[in-house]
Amino acid sequence: MSDLIIRTRFAPSPTGFMHVGGIRTALFAWFVARQANGAFILRLEDTDQKREVEGSADHILKALGALGITHDEGPDIGGPYAPYKQSERLEIYKAWAKKLIDSGRAYADPYTPAELDAFRESARANKKAFLYRDHRPETPPAWDGSTPLRLRSDPKAYNWHDEVLGDLSTGPEVIDDIILIKSDGFPTYNFAHIVDDAEMKISHIIRGQEFIASQPNYLNIYEALGLDLPIFATMPHIMAESGNKKLGKRDGAKDVLDYLNDGYLPETMINFIASLGWNDGTEQEIFTVPELIKKFSLDRVQKSGARFDEKRLEWMNGQHIRLLTLDDLYERVTDFWPASAVTASEELKKHVLALVQDRLKTLKDLAILTDYFFAEPKADWSMIENNKQLAQLPKGELKQLLQASFEALGEVSTSDFTPEAVQETLNQLLVTTGQKPGILFSLIRTVVSWAPFSPALDHTLSVLGKETSLARLDAAIKDL
Repeated sequence: MSDLIIRTRFAPSPTGFMHVGGIRTALFAWFVARQANGAFILRLEDTDQKREVEGSADHILKALGALGITHDEGPDIGGPYAPYKQSERLEIYKAWAKKLIDSGRAYADPYTPAELDAFRESARANKKAFLYRDHRPETPPAWDGSTPLRLRSDPKAYNWHDEVLGDLSTGPEVIDDIILIKSDGFPTYNFAHIVDDAEMKISHIIRGQEFIASQPNYLNIYEALGLDLPIFATMPHIMAESGNKKLGKRDGAKDVLDYLNDGYLPETMINFIASLGWNDGTEQEIFTVPELIKKFSLDRVQKSGARFDEKRLEWMNGQHIRLLTLDDLYERVTDFWPASAVTASEELKKHVLALVQDRLKTLKDLAILTDYFFAEPKADWSMIENNKQLAQLPKGELKQLLQASFEALGEVSTSDFTPEAVQETLNQLLVTTGQKPGILFSLIRTVVSWAPFSPALDHTLSVLGKETSLARLDAAIKDL
């Protein structure tokens, strides 16, 4: 194993949606390659022309690039085993198919679709599983490319090892004469990926659990072609939050780029997706990308399905936002400021950003958290009415508390309206009004921001400045 040259691959079909399951497969293959200073290859499996979505290939490249999952060979950068699109490798598949024909392990399928349907119906009527090999023609015609080319299978029992699932076995009953090349000249996935992996010297085949049922037929093809087996690793399903079914679009799963557009960091997505079915055996939950590359191992991937928990994703994003330096965060939030900040200075925006960094769960939160720093907020007295504590106070008392706050903060000099001076004044207000911080501070915070949440009150008032703070308190008093 120590002499093995590590070459892993991610081979998606360009069919539109770049979901977390696909990204996880790419990510784990990337970890294995990067950890061993090996190569990570991107290959596009576009043999099913009917399902291909225009622009999807570019979308795949964009998604991987946005997450920082870099490839060493691929359709956009080339490499020693180009081309890296299956639709451009048809002659390669025909050459390998000829080897099978010449060795007697492949033949032309002479049957019409109607005849195949009749065979299936007969099997159903006799309560038997349909196997094409039960109807294998004795003298098939020469293959000219106008009909499907099928494997002449060699049904047998198989035992093989999977790095995740362990030792597996199956009987001969699942082996069949599967199609290798379709009548349109394109290979099936079953044949093409084995040829491509062999030609590109792929060492590890890391893929989803949906392919495990086809593995015996793959092993039959490897034998027919005289190929050594690569290392297999099967990823468990990613389950919906309910935990009882595979995650799908209907469960709220989004394209990975949608998560980034919604203010999730690439580091978060990598950390979160890596944790879906893998852990390093410790209690650690927040990992940097270099840590993940260093610690990842296939033998720590769990066999059972991993539940997709969006609340955990949001929590994890907040943790990664806190790890960023202020300058780094500032560069990332360019498109997330409220419109009101368009003319604000960089100094003010950085000051505001420093205040709210610890409260951001996603970068999208920035607009609602900071709009009132740059524009006059609209009063929303339902926020007082829906607050359990403040709703119990009569308007007269609310007005008295705001008036006392207005007068006390008015005593602080404009030049010394610092968080420390403001906090000292607020603490004294608690004494003079006899109120609890949860009531007094919540009231002041609400009427100066009219936002559902905001940073610490002393810092909020200091950044707003004395004049603005007093003006908003006065406006609320007059409203009452």
